[in-house]
Amino acid sequence: MVKADSKAWVEKAFASSIFGSRESLMAWLKNPSAEALQNDPLTVLSLDLSTHFNNKSEELQKLTDDYSRAFRLLVEGLRESNPKTKYYPDANSTMRLTYGKVRSLPADKRNDAAKNYYTTLQGVVNKYKPNDEEFDLPKRLIEMNKTKDFGRYADKAGYMPVNFLTDNDITGGNSGSPVMNGKGELIGLAFDGNIEAMAGDVIFDHQLQRTINVDIRYVLWVIDKFAGAKHIVDEMTIVK
Repeated sequence: MVKADSKAWVEKAFASSIFGSRESLMAWLKNPSAEALQNDPLTVLSLDLSTHFNNKSEELQKLTDDYSRAFRLLVEGLRESNPKTKYYPDANSTMRLTYGKVRSLPADKRNDAAKNYYTTLQGVVNKYKPNDEEFDLPKRLIEMNKTKDFGRYADKAGYMPVNFLTDNDITGGNSGSPVMNGKGELIGLAFDGNIEAMAGDVIFDHQLQRTINVDIRYVLWVIDKFAGAKHIVDEMTIVK
């Protein structure tokens, strides 16, 4: 078995790649060449990685096909057994609009919020674990929370809101969807569901299933106060 020196290969690839530096990229853009792009080491690597990632073994392909076939039978059976029920269409890559309400879950002592339908920046800090992949935090964020440097984005109760829950349905591909209030104003972005939402493709639990949305005030705070990109917020119309 040949032992490859990946570090040396990467250094060589970046040194000779169109994308290795701003200067080399700008030079290629001034005189673009399809052949140079196709033979570029980072382009070749990217395409190889994509091919490997999307490759399926015969066993996995069979399992995927079997699941698709079974799911179609399930949908057919549901429609025949409940002919008056309205089901979501398979509308991936199309625009959809759903309605819902902000709704809490049963109280959870792990959440510092007054009611369990939202979370706060203090709650995020409470989970802080240095050097942890999921719970590490920038020191600046921790300090800004300590001094309550929230600017105009704090809730009227004084805390910095982070996420809130709604009883909308959510599935793969919905992440990033805008959440608007009854006036058509952007109040958040949907990005996840709680554990009960994982069965949403089969059954919707009206009591426990929730969509998790990031509060737009937190998004604006991160852009403006934390990241210092106030010029981006200045281009927006902010409703108080």
